[in-house]
Amino acid sequence: MKFILVDRIIALAPPERIVTSKCLTLAEEYLADHFPTFPVMPGVLMLESMVQSAAWLVRAAQDFSHSMVVLEEARNVNYKSFVSPGRTLEVTVESIRIEERTSEFRAFGRCDDKEMVKARLRLRHYNMADEHAEMSDVDKRIISDGRQRFKLLGGPSALKSAAMTAGEN
Repeated sequence: MKFILVDRIIALAPPERIVTSKCLTLAEEYLADHFPTFPVMPGVLMLESMVQSAAWLVRAAQDFSHSMVVLEEARNVNYKSFVSPGRTLEVTVESIRIEERTSEFRAFGRCDDKEMVKARLRLRHYNMADEHAEMSDVDKRIISDGRQRFKLLGGPSALKSAAMTAGEN
């Protein structure tokens, strides 16, 4: 099972910053097992939401040049409160650096302007064909699927909005 923990890209200014949201509902499958009488988003999924947000920033900044964008390291992870059903986790990721193969970020998750989680993240990005040439078609399919999901999440409109705001300044 794959958890998609970004529902919407709210703001995007590559390569500097992305803001995303994840609306937690009682329909989330994992809530049945994670404190059934006190359902809250597991901390590891709050962290994964920040990782997925950072990955979208990398993809947008590098024009989807890599099929794989994965977590290499999470440091200074600090959980401050719970995210319960009916609340929206708003994730802000700010880049420290985005290079060809690695990137580093500061990430924060908030609900109702209250910080819930924060961390420093390092991601690694690559194509599977870098090691196995026969995987190039798989890379192409993953990148194409990523572009489609980016559209569904509102990435292009967040980019347009950022460009219009930059043009006003």
